[in-house]
Amino acid sequence: MTKRETYEQKTEEMVQPILAENACELVDVEYVKEGSDYFLRLYIDKEGGVTIDDCEVVSRALEEKLDAADLIPDAYILEVSSPGLDRPLKKEKDFVRSKGKDVEVRCYKAVSGSREWRGALTSWDDETVTITPEGAEPVTFARKEIALIRLAFDF
Repeated sequence: MTKRETYEQKTEEMVQPILAENACELVDVEYVKEGSDYFLRLYIDKEGGVTIDDCEVVSRALEEKLDAADLIPDAYILEVSSPGLDRPLKKEKDFVRSKGKDVEVRCYKAVSGSREWRGALTSWDDETVTITPEGAEPVTFARKEIALIRLAFDF
């Protein structure tokens, strides 16, 4: 396991009780370097959406735990936020929540002549994702072909 994966996994373990106390769920954790700074980012959600107050409560409680554990020796910036409407589908619960809804799929390479697809999320497993574009036959993508999959919105 890489240093990044270890930090993300340990952070996830530390934050779960805090989230449970605040009726929130963890969407994702990422430890990344951007420029010269490291960021530990948590994306949280709850029924009806998270507020800035929810993010602040989780951030303060997690910061105390992280400082006490001295988990990450490097200087980093802790960010806790909502995943936003355009968040990618990553975990099983994301797919379950989105079944039947329109999603956008962006592929690394063209599949049947296109790199971008839109359609109702029909099915998925560990290896594939299937969508049904409006008025067309279902299209199945290998997960390794997918650069991004997220809910589709018309603004």
